[in-house]
Amino acid sequence: MNSGRLEVQWSPCNPDKFITWGSDIYLYETLPKQDIKEGTQYVDISDTTVAYLLASNSGYHYAKCVDIYPNDEMDTLLAVGQANGKVTLVTFGPTKYDSLGLTGLEFNPKHARPCNAVAWSPSPEQLLACGLDRYRNDHCVHVWDVGSRQPIASPVAELGLSDTANSICWLHNRCLVVGVNSKQLKMYDLRDPTRAINSSQTKAVFGVTGPPRSSYLFASYVENQIAIWDIRSLDKPVLTLPQAKPVIKISWCPTRKNLLGSLHKDSRSLHLHDIQLMDDMDHSILERSVKTTLSNQITSFSWHPKRESRLLAISLAGVLCDYYVCERMTLNWSQTCEVVWTYGQRDLKIINESNPIYEELGDISRIMRRRALQGYGLKTELKDNAVLVDDEDLKDIWYWLDQSKDLVNDGTLTSSPNKLHPGIKSVLGMDKVNAPNAIAVKSELFYLTWPGLNNSASVKIFRSEVRDKALYLCNWKFVHDPITLQLTMEQLESQGFTTKAAALAVFSLQLKLAIKLLAKTEYNTLAMALSGFNDDKNSIWRESCMVSRMKLTDPYLRAVFAFLTSDSENYDLVVHEQEMAVADRVGFALTYLSDTKLAEFITQLTDSLVQEGNLSAVLLTGMSTQTISLLQHYLDNTGDVQSVSALAMRGFSPTLLEHDRTQYWINSYRELLDIWRMWSQRSQFDIWYNSRSSTKPEQQVYVNCNFCGKSTSAHSQIMSRTKASYPRFTGSSNQNKMSCCPNCRKPQPRCAICLIHMGTASCYQPENVNQPTVRINPFDLWYTWCQTCRHGGHAMHITQWFKEHQECPVTACTCKCFSLDAPSNIPSVSSVT
Repeated sequence: MNSGRLEVQWSPCNPDKFITWGSDIYLYETLPKQDIKEGTQYVDISDTTVAYLLASNSGYHYAKCVDIYPNDEMDTLLAVGQANGKVTLVTFGPTKYDSLGLTGLEFNPKHARPCNAVAWSPSPEQLLACGLDRYRNDHCVHVWDVGSRQPIASPVAELGLSDTANSICWLHNRCLVVGVNSKQLKMYDLRDPTRAINSSQTKAVFGVTGPPRSSYLFASYVENQIAIWDIRSLDKPVLTLPQAKPVIKISWCPTRKNLLGSLHKDSRSLHLHDIQLMDDMDHSILERSVKTTLSNQITSFSWHPKRESRLLAISLAGVLCDYYVCERMTLNWSQTCEVVWTYGQRDLKIINESNPIYEELGDISRIMRRRALQGYGLKTELKDNAVLVDDEDLKDIWYWLDQSKDLVNDGTLTSSPNKLHPGIKSVLGMDKVNAPNAIAVKSELFYLTWPGLNNSASVKIFRSEVRDKALYLCNWKFVHDPITLQLTMEQLESQGFTTKAAALAVFSLQLKLAIKLLAKTEYNTLAMALSGFNDDKNSIWRESCMVSRMKLTDPYLRAVFAFLTSDSENYDLVVHEQEMAVADRVGFALTYLSDTKLAEFITQLTDSLVQEGNLSAVLLTGMSTQTISLLQHYLDNTGDVQSVSALAMRGFSPTLLEHDRTQYWINSYRELLDIWRMWSQRSQFDIWYNSRSSTKPEQQVYVNCNFCGKSTSAHSQIMSRTKASYPRFTGSSNQNKMSCCPNCRKPQPRCAICLIHMGTASCYQPENVNQPTVRINPFDLWYTWCQTCRHGGHAMHITQWFKEHQECPVTACTCKCFSLDAPSNIPSVSSVT
C-alpha cells in the first residue's frame, strides 16, 4: 500500500468484501482464519478473521474520493472522483458492467476542477452525485443517471451555481444535502433542482452523512466540533458535540440507531457518540473511546453494513483491524428472579434459577421465593422457621424467639401486652421511663475461688434475681449449676465447638474441665499453658500469655487468656471480643461486671448492633420499639423484607404491628407474594397477620331489605337490646333467626323452592352463650341467588334443585341459572342417575 492517507470502506451489499484506497485501490475478502487454505497469502485483521487480496487497480493515482455502488451483490462497481474533476466507474476484472458499457465510463465536468465527493443514491435508480470545486457560472453538484439506457451526455440535475461542494449526502431517494463554500448547508430536492428547499448558515459543512435508520437526521463537522441536524428545522443544530481534537471523519452505524462514530486527527482510538433524542426534554449523549489493536494513528474506519457493532479501521502504515465494539447493554432484573439483558438488536439473553451462574449472584429475591414456597414464617412452632433459613443470624433469632416464648410460658420471665418477648434490657429494668439505661435491682457481690487449684485466687461475681433471669435469655443456665454445665459442655463438644466449650468452662471457673477439653484437640499445647495459671500478677506465665494471646485465631481462646490475665477486674478485652457470639459476651458481662459497668456495656452494645443491623441485638432489645429500627437497618443491608415482615408478625405486639414502618414492610411483602402469584402463601400470611392484629377487618358483604333498603344484619340491633324487647328474635336454641327485616319488620323474600321466608341463624350471638361448639350458622340456610335473574333461596334447596335442572325454579322465569355458573362444581344434569 502507498504511504499517503489511506481510506477503507466495507462493501454495502457484499458483507465479506471491502476496499482500501490511496493512490491504488485494493479489493479484499474476509474469511474465518480456520477456513484459509494452506499456501494462501492473507493478512491478519483480528484474532479470528483474515483478509486476502482479490484484486487491485493502480490506474487512478489522483483519486480524491471513492464510493461503492450499493445495489449489486455480485460485482463491485466503484465511482472514483479525481483531482481534475473527472469521475470514472471502475471494476475489478470482467464483470457484467462490461457488457453494459459502464466499466471505464467517465463523467467530465465542463471545466476541470477537483472532485471533492461522490455518492451513490440508495435508490435503485443508479443516480450518482458528484461534488466539485467552485467555478464561475458553473454548478458544483452534478447528478448523473448511470442506469439510463440512452447515451449519457449531460447530468440529469445540476445544483449550486458558482458554489463549492465540500461534501454531499443523500437523504431519502431524491433529496441531497450539500455543504457549500465552507459556510453553508443546502438541501435540494431533485424534483425541483433550480433552488435549495432549505439552508443553514454554519461552518460545519464537512463529512455530511445521514444515518440509514432515520429519515430526518444527519451530521456534519468542522475542526473540533460535530453538529447533529434535523432537516425539519435547519435553523440550528439540535446537538453540538465539542471534541478535544480536529475531526477528520464521521460515520453513522448502520446497525444501531443513532450511534455515531468519529475519528480525530493523529488519534489511535475511535470515539462513539450514543445519541438519544428527546422531544420534550434535554437530549442524552453517551460518549466513549474505543481503542483498537492498531499501534499507529488511524486514518479511516468503516462500519460493517450487516454485522452489529463491527467496524474496520486502517492505520497510517496500512495495517487493518477488524473490531467489534462492546454494546451498551440494558439490564433488567425481573420480579420473578430472572436477569434479562439485550446485546445488540437480535440477542436477548436471560439467566434464571436453572442457570448455575445464578447461584453466584446471591439474589435475595430467589432466596425469599424458595422460603415462601416452604411456608417460611408461617410455621406453628417458632423454631421450625429456623430450619428453613441458611443464615446463622436468622436461625438464632428464631430459636431465641421460641426460647423466649417458653420462658414466658413457664413463668421465668414476665411479658407485657406491648412486649411479648422481653429482652435483656427489659429484664434488667433498663427500659424504665423514670430511670432509662440503669439496672433496676441492685446486685449482690460474691467472691468465688477456683475449685481444685492450690492458690488463694478469688474472682468477683455479681448476682441478682434479674441477672439470673437475663442469663436464661443468653442460654447461660449452666453458670451456677455444675450439672447443667457438664451437659452443656458435652453438647458443644459433640457439635464441634470445643474451644467455645472450654471458654465457657473457664468463665464458670472450671479450669480443669477446660484443660481436659482442649487436651483432646489440636490445641493441646494451650491446655498445657492453661495448667500453669496462677494468681501472681507479675509472673512470667502472665506476661507470655499476654504476648501470645493476639496470635491466636480463635476468638474464644483469645477471650480465655484475656480473662485469665486481666488486671483489676478489667474485662474489656473479653466483652469487646467482636468475633464472640453476642449471647456469650452478654452472659459474661452479666456475671462479672458491676451494675454501672454492665449498664454502660449493654447500652453501648445495643446502640452499636442496632446501627449495624445485627439481628443479635434482639437479645438485648427484645421485640420492642427499638427493634423496629434494628429490623429497618437489617432490611437496608440485605433487602430481606420477607424475614423482617415474618419476625414482626410473629414477635411484635398488636400495637407495634400497627406502626407505620411495620405496615410498610408487611404490605411490601404482600405485594411481592402477589407478584409471584403465590396466592396460597399470601392468604396464609394474611390469616396469621389478622390473628395477631388488634384491628379486625370490617364487615364487607351486606344483604339489604327490599322495602327499606337497610341492612338486614340484625346483630347490631340485637346486641344492643334485650331479648325481652323483641321476643320474635329469640328461640329455644339460642339462635337469632332473621325471617323479617329488623328495621321495618317486613318479611324477607321467600325461598323459591320451599316458599318459606328466607332467614338464617345470626352469625353473632351473645357472649353469655356457653355452647361454643354448637354450629349456630349452618351453610345450608345461607342466602343463595342468581346474579342474573335475582331469584334464589336456601343454599341446600338451590343445590338440590340444580342437580336435576338448569332453569330457574321460579315459574315463568326462563333464566338458565345453572349454565351461567361456569366454575360450578355441581354435577351436570346428564351425570345424575
